[in-house]
Amino acid sequence: MSSTSETIQSLSGFVWSIAEILRGDFKQSEYGKVVLPFVVLRRLDCLLEDSKEAVLEASKGIPDGADDATRDMILFGAVGGNVRVYNKSRFTFETLKGQDPGQLHQNLVDYITKFSPNVRDIFLDKFRFTEQLKRLKDSGILWNVFERFCEIDLHPKSVTNLEMGYLFEELIRRFSEISNETAGEHFTPREVIRLIVDLLIANDDTKLTGRGIIRQVYDPACGTGGMLSLTEEALKDFNPSIRVELFGQELNDESFGICKSDMLVTGHDPEQIAFGNTLTQDAHSGRKFHYMLSNPPYGVDWKKYKEPIQSESENMGFEGRFGAGTPRVSDGQLLFLQHMLSKMRDDEDGSRVGIVMNGSPLFTGGAQSGESEIRRWMLENDLVEAIVALPTDLFYNTGIQTYVWLLTNRKPSNRLGKVQLIDASGEQFWSGLRKSLGSKRREIPEAARTQVVRLYAEFLNGESGEGDVSKIFDTEDFGYREIRVERPLRLNFCVSEDRIDGLSEYAQFARLGTEEQAIILNAIQSIGTQLFTERDAFKKALKKALRAGGADVGQAVLKAILNALSKRDPEAEICSDSRGNPEPDPDLRDYERVPLKQHWQEYLEQEVTPFVPDAWVDETYVDSRDKRVGRLGYEINFNKYFYQRMPPRSLGEIDRDLDKMESWIASVLNEVAA
Repeated sequence: MSSTSETIQSLSGFVWSIAEILRGDFKQSEYGKVVLPFVVLRRLDCLLEDSKEAVLEASKGIPDGADDATRDMILFGAVGGNVRVYNKSRFTFETLKGQDPGQLHQNLVDYITKFSPNVRDIFLDKFRFTEQLKRLKDSGILWNVFERFCEIDLHPKSVTNLEMGYLFEELIRRFSEISNETAGEHFTPREVIRLIVDLLIANDDTKLTGRGIIRQVYDPACGTGGMLSLTEEALKDFNPSIRVELFGQELNDESFGICKSDMLVTGHDPEQIAFGNTLTQDAHSGRKFHYMLSNPPYGVDWKKYKEPIQSESENMGFEGRFGAGTPRVSDGQLLFLQHMLSKMRDDEDGSRVGIVMNGSPLFTGGAQSGESEIRRWMLENDLVEAIVALPTDLFYNTGIQTYVWLLTNRKPSNRLGKVQLIDASGEQFWSGLRKSLGSKRREIPEAARTQVVRLYAEFLNGESGEGDVSKIFDTEDFGYREIRVERPLRLNFCVSEDRIDGLSEYAQFARLGTEEQAIILNAIQSIGTQLFTERDAFKKALKKALRAGGADVGQAVLKAILNALSKRDPEAEICSDSRGNPEPDPDLRDYERVPLKQHWQEYLEQEVTPFVPDAWVDETYVDSRDKRVGRLGYEINFNKYFYQRMPPRSLGEIDRDLDKMESWIASVLNEVAA
């Protein structure tokens, strides 16, 4: 790998020097829009150099009226090998050098537009490269840039497909560093990807050994394809004979163009990288994959796509992708995760999924919310294998805490019904960067990555020797039942001036005529100012006073009067309903989370009754699915499981700090006074 590294550093350094020509005419954030397409163009030029004459000759022999498929088949055949790209232009970089520099722009456009449609569309629609060429021409630097690119030898004999992939990644990284506003949109740090890949294949030794092994890898938000290429590299390192097929989908034009170009120049089928919104237009519908990994956007609103997604969830259920439910429209991470789980293989190998998400999918949403129901489905179906908490400040556009979820539908026997949580956020798992790259201030060194993979692969439970950073739980440990705890309504009643004044706020009374209101008020006041602590007794006295005063009121007005003249009183008698059962007080209503492994009655006796003896559980508050008391919910609270209490500072230490602060303040005041 040392020679590969030297090659990449040399090439990227040379390309970077070309980018310097753009200084002044282009913003730094725009360098990549010029340089990356030119690198792709130069690679394709070198790739097709040996077959140029064969393609031109074959093109002459294509019969008039031949359809696109026939034409492509003939010209792909003329190129030979597994390359699925051709160019019918008479130009190459070498022949363009011999043309009139004033015609370079026109000739380059001719060259680009005569690529096979799969490449032409990338340059015209995704890279919008003809626009950049015009800007270069108008700035008077097109020839300078082109001439420098002619000096780079990117022929497959000189730069392998693997090295070409590294070159793309290195250039993307360097352009990301000077364009922080877009870096995080298409670039996941290499060490994070390597960790996910290592975790995905950690226990798959026997499945990946031997000849004739084929593995299909998928990323539904593939960006520039970094996760796909590094997964292939890891699989090839383990088994050089393995065949790896890469699939992806991407919504961003430029990211898609780079990814598809990378597939072209590294010998993959570019048609397996699709453009579009994965959540609404599944370009790989019906396909299943061995490995799936992704870093979907965090906290991205999917409101404008809500209708088709909600429709698929409600109408197709688990025949579609979102059968477990949908999260709140402000965050679509769990939609991507469900989409990936819907593409798990049903054979004995099954599938493995690795996805990076922020903390929201772990705990957002209460019982029976969309998020909780999705977690419930995953845990009850035993799909979650492990979750790893990563250090903060790893990514280029955010410093928030992130987590790697590992899921599979083929758990080994020792992991059945279990979930492993690994807290890899501590200082032993990261090192600081000498220079921050946007929000990225830390990285995961190789030794730390190896340690995390070992914790996972060996299924350790607090036995790492590095502190209590790996714990194993039953899936039920994350579940709870939300029970509704009621307390009785206790009211006193009194015909006082302030309570009578409040009667006018009730619409039922306010709608009455002035004369009718006066009759009612006179009747009420005849009760006197006695304080009643039992509702039925006051109700009898009220009805008697109303009849005696000639006030004929309906139930709605009677209820308004009772409400206006009442006040909560913990010393009053319990109000009962028509059946003699205690009536609950909505203001005292509470909800308790009962661990799934504990019965709610036992919980009530231990945690509620000793403190509020008159409380009871509303047994009509049931789960919509299993119809049992309490609504079922799931959440995974990392802080709860890995909390380490820090002892408070001693009073002596605090006093010493206060003395120092007082001395400093005094010295500052003396300087001011002087």
